[in-house]
Amino acid sequence: MKSRISRRNFLLGSSAVVAAGAIRGIPGTPFSPPLNMMKGAFGQGTIDMPDTMIRMNSNENPWGPSRAALRAINAAVEEANLYTYFLSDEMSELIGSQQNIAPEHISVGAGSSEILKLGGLLASMNEGSIVVPDPTFEDLPRYAGANGSEVIRVPVNDNLETDLAAMSSAVKRDTKLIYICNPNNPIPSIVEKNALRDFVLEMSRDRMVFVDEAYHEFVDDPEYGTMMGLVRDGHQNIIVARTASKIHGLAGLRVGFGFSHPDLAAEINRRMTGTVNIIGMRAALASYRDMEHSNFVLRKNKEALDITQGYFREAGIRHINSAANFTFVETGHDIDDVQARFMEHNIRVGRPFPPYRNWMRLSMAKPNEMRYFVQTYRKLYG
Repeated sequence: MKSRISRRNFLLGSSAVVAAGAIRGIPGTPFSPPLNMMKGAFGQGTIDMPDTMIRMNSNENPWGPSRAALRAINAAVEEANLYTYFLSDEMSELIGSQQNIAPEHISVGAGSSEILKLGGLLASMNEGSIVVPDPTFEDLPRYAGANGSEVIRVPVNDNLETDLAAMSSAVKRDTKLIYICNPNNPIPSIVEKNALRDFVLEMSRDRMVFVDEAYHEFVDDPEYGTMMGLVRDGHQNIIVARTASKIHGLAGLRVGFGFSHPDLAAEINRRMTGTVNIIGMRAALASYRDMEHSNFVLRKNKEALDITQGYFREAGIRHINSAANFTFVETGHDIDDVQARFMEHNIRVGRPFPPYRNWMRLSMAKPNEMRYFVQTYRKLYG
């Protein structure tokens, strides 16, 4: 269906589009809403179905890279003939200075997924099992399993939270790694910081503990705490992962980081399968120096969550109060049917996460796109 845009709405949006054009000459930049969503953005009734699919399925940053990162990307194209070895030290020093941790603790990978997979590989090489929550992010357990590890899956508790006591009980004599995603994914709940710290210290005496903090920057909860301090203090057998994919909007360029004891970091670095491409490296260097854009994304993500979860609360729909850039909601309908029905309205929602087939992981898009989602949810499910 074509959007109906008034002359006034077009003029209101056009100046923002022109201002952004030098960097990114398309609708939907950080500086303007997509044109086919303008009508609803200015509160004039029903929002028309967009002409293109809205992605609410992969926890991506809907605002994309910062202007500084885009300038760096454009400039880096002319360096495409170069390897990135000469930038590795600069990247480690920048990230180290921001995290107050020495560069020898840092591994730079092609997305945090490479760090995750290397953690799984180390467990498999030592012929050990791994213990993970269920459900959780699958890159590490899937890779470890493919390389011969037994994957021991521990169901989340009745509140859909990571169950540390049950995970501790599931540890076997041959367990070489415990994986915790905090906040978890697809369930955006956190583990209380003191309980997690005690668990990590206890479990890491005899095996690796991998804490995936991909959504760290989004968390605004006093009960949350990063485990970076344990690495900083020199504890061994602990790996913390971060990524440029989420808050920095660089998912397609694959830049991520691992933080661990220098001996473990050296072992991870020896097994890297390649290097980060130069466009990704330049973009990340620029983006990590640009707090203005990160703060903008945080504000917009909160606005999107308030719209979406506010509706769920108002309608009495069970959901997990999000500590990330997505939520998890009980629709009461099989996810295959939910996906198909939303696709008819140009919305792509999350995939199945068994055994929670009547739940939906919903990634935050732009605020007005989330208003369109709420409008569509009401239409489909009342």
